[in-house]
Amino acid sequence: MPKSDPTSLLKLNRRQSLQLGAASTALGLLATQQGATPVQAKDGGGTKAPRSPAWPPFMDALPVAKPVASSPALVPPAERHLHTSANLIEAGRHDHQHFELFPASTAHYELHAQESEHQFHDQGPRDQKVWGFNGKLHGPTIQATYGKPVIVRFYNELPENSQGFGSPEISIHLHNLHASSGCDGFTTDYFSSKKCYTLNHPDSTAGLSRPGQFKDHHYPNVYAGFTGQVPPVGDACEALGTLWYHDHRVGSTAPNVYKGLAGFYLLFDKLDSGNENDADPQALRLPSGVGVYDIPLMFQDLQFDASGRLWFNTFDNDGFLGDKFAVNGKVQPYFNVKRRKYRFRLLDASVSRFYEFYLVHKGVAQDFAYIANDGNLLPAPLTMSKVRLGPSERGDIVIDFSSYNQGDELFIVNRLEQLNGRGPTGTLLTPGTPVLKFIVGGLPDWPDNSRVPPRLRELPDISAVLKKVKRTRNFRFDRVNGAWTVNGKLFDPEVPTVEINQGDAEIWELEVNGNWWHPIHIHFEEGRILSRNGKPPPPHEQGRKDTYALGPGEKVRVLLQFRDFSGKYMMHCHNTVHEDHDMMIRWDILPPPKPV
Repeated sequence: MPKSDPTSLLKLNRRQSLQLGAASTALGLLATQQGATPVQAKDGGGTKAPRSPAWPPFMDALPVAKPVASSPALVPPAERHLHTSANLIEAGRHDHQHFELFPASTAHYELHAQESEHQFHDQGPRDQKVWGFNGKLHGPTIQATYGKPVIVRFYNELPENSQGFGSPEISIHLHNLHASSGCDGFTTDYFSSKKCYTLNHPDSTAGLSRPGQFKDHHYPNVYAGFTGQVPPVGDACEALGTLWYHDHRVGSTAPNVYKGLAGFYLLFDKLDSGNENDADPQALRLPSGVGVYDIPLMFQDLQFDASGRLWFNTFDNDGFLGDKFAVNGKVQPYFNVKRRKYRFRLLDASVSRFYEFYLVHKGVAQDFAYIANDGNLLPAPLTMSKVRLGPSERGDIVIDFSSYNQGDELFIVNRLEQLNGRGPTGTLLTPGTPVLKFIVGGLPDWPDNSRVPPRLRELPDISAVLKKVKRTRNFRFDRVNGAWTVNGKLFDPEVPTVEINQGDAEIWELEVNGNWWHPIHIHFEEGRILSRNGKPPPPHEQGRKDTYALGPGEKVRVLLQFRDFSGKYMMHCHNTVHEDHDMMIRWDILPPPKPV
């Protein structure tokens, strides 16, 4: 295991130097964010959090967004190469890979990152300044289908002179699509509404420097493993379901996502078709209708000052916790349900908080069907009474309300104690905090033909993959001299920590050194946990994952493949405060050699 190199923490690249310089003015921004009351600094440079107003719970209805409609065409049209025209210039990016192989001819989406006003609670201010897409907090839900590629055109219309926390430059990561490196949202490939910024040389492979008003992402919506196939469809066992997109701007991911730059991207295919009345015998017929009986839920803990204004601590690099719980942008909302089955897609979009959710009725935990982890359907549903999620983890569950009476109330309750950015204490609180209330109504308008079948999506056979593993790598996540490190080093966006040949398979050992929790996210490829602390993983972690929650001293061995695409990708802690303070690495997939 490599030892930490203390001198590496003193060698700041230009980005890190500017980040430290920006922090020197952040206290003023934090204190004046939308008229917030100034806070007193603690010893050690921290700040004392205000106490949020004592808002009563369950005053607001849960916002439930239906899928946004695609645009019939883009002007100018998307191209493989960087697009420039007389009026619109695309921000710097590398060429789309496999663009001609997976043409996005009909499905196009235009997402405008904008500042808008939002009310988090019925008793809170209505003119709260937030960030989101297309004029709302968070982004619209995109519903896509395997075999139908799409182009998402991102416009940055955030005010460049914005006051308070957050950076008006963006780089959007679709977590965790199998896609081209240039569309992965690498942390230094960020751009503003007027120019594309980078702290690297224009010819650097880490960042791109070119003015632009928008940036196109090509999402092929293809299963992994398509290389060499005719037609190139990949392996349906590699399908993803519940994805989300969010800002990934270097040094500002935590405040930017906290402020609203996130949204859902849902993928369907022949098996998980999104149609509970599907006559195809292969269709699972899970509860369907996004925004009707298929409900994405984004959980965040938020902090407000005495006036009800959103507050964020820019100085504490341990992590950030809020004292209010929001779902889809509302603090402790309620949701009216029919007496039938619902699919809920739970996402922990918090900065640092872990959750352990229970479904509670009259003080008693209720069972439900646990069908997917990190957006990947399990081979078979699990009967569970709880869901443990770390930042960026997802869990899909099915709740059947048909056995309850009209007027019954059920609650999603968080019982996991967490006191600071270190992570959960392990203590389960009784009764815990109710985060979302369900109010059971009458019978549905039409018969409930949905089901939870005994088998869901089979896992890919990994026996052959294990035989072709080229090497095992160890990554140690640590805190050295107050800085968050991977193998004792700070993040350097210009130097890949590892380089892998396209098509290779490897085992990555992820290990925590110290008494902290780190949810480790690996971009691009889903992995399989081979062992957790030398033992088989629990049943809900035996599927495919992209985030691996590690507690103090824990170690997981993950099998990964690196297929179909090449270029730069990332691994980092998804406690986004740790990420923003350099607990990241860049890793590259090397393209296959060109034929002689």
